[in-house]
Amino acid sequence: MERFDWDDLRFFLAVARSGRLTAAARRLGADHATVSRRVTSLEESLKAKLFERRPQGYTLTAHGERLLAKAESMETEALAIQSDIGGADMALAGTVRIGAPDGFGTCFLAPRLAGLAKAYPGLELQLIAMPRLLSLSKREADVAITLAPPKEGKVVARKLCDYRLGLYATREYLDSMPVVAKPDDLFEHRIVGYIDDLIFTPELDYLDEVAKGLRAQVQSSNVLAQMNAVVAGAGIGVIHHFMAATEGRLVPVLPHTVSITRSFWLLVHADLKDVARVRAIVDFIVREAKAARSLMMGELRIET
Repeated sequence: MERFDWDDLRFFLAVARSGRLTAAARRLGADHATVSRRVTSLEESLKAKLFERRPQGYTLTAHGERLLAKAESMETEALAIQSDIGGADMALAGTVRIGAPDGFGTCFLAPRLAGLAKAYPGLELQLIAMPRLLSLSKREADVAITLAPPKEGKVVARKLCDYRLGLYATREYLDSMPVVAKPDDLFEHRIVGYIDDLIFTPELDYLDEVAKGLRAQVQSSNVLAQMNAVVAGAGIGVIHHFMAATEGRLVPVLPHTVSITRSFWLLVHADLKDVARVRAIVDFIVREAKAARSLMMGELRIET
């Protein structure tokens, strides 16, 4: 068999995980022509077709599936070498991608990344703050924050923290509408919430917990958009206490009657849990969440 270039496996993995040359090229910092050439070179050296090339994207063949498992094992070993043998300076260099729900990622984690960046100047930090689940097995993220533990997969999970949500509106909105004295009064109000068929995890389906049958008239798939709509006077919305605490125009509605508790979970692919740069990110997020317990649970808001 003709010898192949080990580095071609990086290009193979990127295409296998993304399914598209352009997406793989962006992740690798290369152009799509280079990615295509390196994948073709790998196929020629192995004398095996690794992908079915279709207009919709690249799909692994049976040979490609077999190679994927071996290539990921090699990638894991390479990361271990970098972490265990390369020394602290090398181990804490490189890229770590963090996936998180939009509210936690944007309102809680992003403002705290400055300290992490200063502590580890060799790290490139990538934060994906989106209302969707990211796949650790496809390396869409190295560390992920989710609202529930995984049901399967080669993942190490730990409960990060509990958090609470409540009803909020502006004083101007409440003064212009009927009084809200009990949950059933909410049916006389405009409710801001998620688009039902775009709720990506059942933990976000709040409204039946507030009042059975309650539905939103102003809807968005993004929790930040929901909060901004509430701030603008669009209606009453279910908002994280840690987000509402930063927005002075919001006032709680039925704070002693409606309180929703959820949990954040921290997930890491099992192959990466001992890689130094990933471990540093995990430790940082755990510390920050622990220090912010009162904020997460809404205790700071109640005190004010």
